[in-house]
Amino acid sequence: MAGSEAIADGNRSGRRGGDGVLARVFAAAGRRALDLLLPPTCLACDAIVGQEATLCPACWDGMPFLAPPWCERLGLPFAYDLGPGALSPQAIARPPAFDRLRAVAAYEGPARVLVSRLKYYDRPSMAGAMGQWMARAGSELFVPREDEAGPPVIVPVPLHRLRLWGRRYNQSGLLAREMGRAAGLEVAPQALIRRKRNRQQVGLDAAARARNVSGAFTLTPQGLMAISGRRVVLVDDVYTTGATVGAATRALLREGATAVDVMVFAHAGADTPLG
Repeated sequence: MAGSEAIADGNRSGRRGGDGVLARVFAAAGRRALDLLLPPTCLACDAIVGQEATLCPACWDGMPFLAPPWCERLGLPFAYDLGPGALSPQAIARPPAFDRLRAVAAYEGPARVLVSRLKYYDRPSMAGAMGQWMARAGSELFVPREDEAGPPVIVPVPLHRLRLWGRRYNQSGLLAREMGRAAGLEVAPQALIRRKRNRQQVGLDAAARARNVSGAFTLTPQGLMAISGRRVVLVDDVYTTGATVGAATRALLREGATAVDVMVFAHAGADTPLG
């Protein structure tokens, strides 16, 4: 009797294994059929590409990726290596509230298109690839310093609740989530809130931007617990004058963060290496 039960169990296991193989075969066939009907397209120009969530060769070649050597504080590229800790004239003239800024690319060409599509054209799925690029570009920000007990916590720049209601998602929150997932770091998506509904920053000069976001950010109770005694990596989609991340940085430092670094996808003004 025991032998018969063993044979029956073996038959059932074999059927389950066979069912799993068939399921995988059918799933792969379904994906191939879907690719034929709806082939993956370039994130920036919609040309057909070989796999999802990538750029076509032309857009990849035109992507203004940033890489060292760069300003230690602002991440602005240098035309030649000035040595460790070199600072740009901009960082010397107006030292930012945060410690370091890093970005994937300059805010032009395909990078500008990607930000626009994510932010204004209801394409939240683009945050996956963009967040992974940010995780690679900002890897130095994620390494604990000698005086730190552990890695930093990731905090996105928030939208005001009314703007969030209209857009349905916070692009910075999506980027922070995907970047944190790729880097294996804690994300505190509700740490900061925007208590003032400011006018949009687009079209404002640096001074007007600073006035517009002055006092705009505060910490939630959960945020106070998440950032207390820790370094924060603040995430936004674009860095322009620094007014927004500056105001958010001051709120974080005021409420207990030990330091703040900034990670963005695109950096306006970083298109030409400093000579």
